[in-house]
Amino acid sequence: MDKSKRSFRRRLPPIQSGDRIDYRNMSLISRFISEQGKILSRRVNRLTLKQQRLITIAIKRARILSLLPFLNNQTQFERGESIARTRGLRTRTK
Repeated sequence: MDKSKRSFRRRLPPIQSGDRIDYRNMSLISRFISEQGKILSRRVNRLTLKQQRLITIAIKRARILSLLPFLNNQTQFERGESIARTRGLRTRTK
């Protein structure tokens, strides 16, 4: 296939020129976090190195200030709590 006939879709940059990268800008920050609460890589985000650094710092600040959870997997917490509860109820008998 010729290069001229190939069609490709040019993606919009994830951060527009008017967007401020800040820990309070939750609508922007939440786009760069996975469902588990992990920070997505620069390759996935399609960000520049400077933008990725600023996003990472903003996410970490938001986590420290409890604006974002460190983990976002509720089922893991529920399973862990139920195991801890059953272990706590067991008593040793001699």
